[in-house]
Amino acid sequence: MTPTTKTPKINALLDSDPQPALLVDSQLQIQGLNSAAQALVPTSIGSTRKHLLPVNSAALVQSALSQGRAIENVEARVGDRILLWTFIPVDAALLLARGRDATEEVTRQQQAVRSNRLYRLITENTTDLISRHAPDGRFIDATPASWRLLGFWPEELRGKALEEIFEGENVAEQLAIARHRLREDGYATMTLEITHRNGNRRWFEIASRAIRETYTGAVVEVISVSRDITARVESEEQNRLLADELAHTARLATLGELASSIAHEMNQPLASIVNFASASQRFLREARHQPDRLAKVDDGLQKIVHHANRASEVIKRLRAFLRKGQKRMAPIALNAVISDVVRLCHWEAEKNGVRLREHLAADTPVINADPVLLEQVLINLIRNGIEANVEASSRGPSRITISTCINEQQETLIQVTDEGTGLDDEGIRQMFQPFYTSKPKGLGLGLSMSRSIIEGFGGFLDAVPASTGGLSLICRFPPNQHRQGCNRNTTPSSGETP
Repeated sequence: MTPTTKTPKINALLDSDPQPALLVDSQLQIQGLNSAAQALVPTSIGSTRKHLLPVNSAALVQSALSQGRAIENVEARVGDRILLWTFIPVDAALLLARGRDATEEVTRQQQAVRSNRLYRLITENTTDLISRHAPDGRFIDATPASWRLLGFWPEELRGKALEEIFEGENVAEQLAIARHRLREDGYATMTLEITHRNGNRRWFEIASRAIRETYTGAVVEVISVSRDITARVESEEQNRLLADELAHTARLATLGELASSIAHEMNQPLASIVNFASASQRFLREARHQPDRLAKVDDGLQKIVHHANRASEVIKRLRAFLRKGQKRMAPIALNAVISDVVRLCHWEAEKNGVRLREHLAADTPVINADPVLLEQVLINLIRNGIEANVEASSRGPSRITISTCINEQQETLIQVTDEGTGLDDEGIRQMFQPFYTSKPKGLGLGLSMSRSIIEGFGGFLDAVPASTGGLSLICRFPPNQHRQGCNRNTTPSSGETP
């Protein structure tokens, strides 16, 4: 049968094919096409239907006919559509070109290639360690950042348990807690101090998410991102040391400013010691003729010991107040701390015509804090109140009230209320900002540092206008397990200065 007799039958077959198809001869002349191909012919091109075929179709046709074999999946673009053509020899001079619309398929492949390229670019260049783990924690895979962060190449990590790589104190315990959270919540974060392969200590912040089996919900894999935060931890430690130094310097400055109060507090027991020692000497001389004087000598010596111990306590408090070192958190009784601070500030208040009034809770509240740092805050608040009262001295004698109570939310409050001129809302907002001060010789660090110290105890320091016309500075502490219960009724203490 000749090609011309085959063509009508093939054309009839092509019309039933939903995919575009053409009959071409060895010279790439189109001998027939079906309706699916006709619908693809660009109207702007006219009758040149060859534009449906790949640009190298002539060579492909010659190769298929001369070799007597089909050539598959040759791409051609028609507008925004992608066709994959297969060239099938019919006889020595006629060839069937059958197309397949592969637009979605090729687009998905191209997107997958781009996504894969982007994924590889990210994972191979990220500074964080991204790793996959089995449910028991063993490494499945890791990014190349593992060499810089851990000292192991990804190939070395595969199959190793986390405990083999993350060596350090309490690491096993923290990993066990993280696995429990992954099973329960599907997400876990932790901060670890580990040992690098080269022996250096490093801090890691690790965030992990569990991948679960669709039907059972069981954890089948864990994805983790580990970040080296050593520089941040060291910076925070350095900042803490600098803050401790600044607080110590502030205590030294406070001690100098309270020199008159300290001298007054020391002068009283020392003067009493001198008086009782002189009297005891006199009674000893008279004891030769009046033996009953020995009882007075014994009484005088006991009082000397009492006042010497009192002076010793003052020195101990001052040394504790000036000591350097890390914050020492412990349960402390607020009323006792406030009474010590009031005694320390008494002379300065008296000199400026200000009375210090204690209004303390009947049952002593107890909070977790460093007593020395808390004393530093209270001294600063009281001295600020004294200065505020002095500025309003035209009103006559004034007072500062220091009170403690527990509010309805079970928060412990320390409140220092003055009778100064007060501040407006803008002034209250600015008074806690570092280096902000309204005093000619002030540094503007006292209240800012005081707020930081109270926040370090888990509390908060704020100010509100007081009914006295001045300000109430309030230290607010959250409930804690060490605090004794106390009611909200408070009773004035006997510590009010005259």
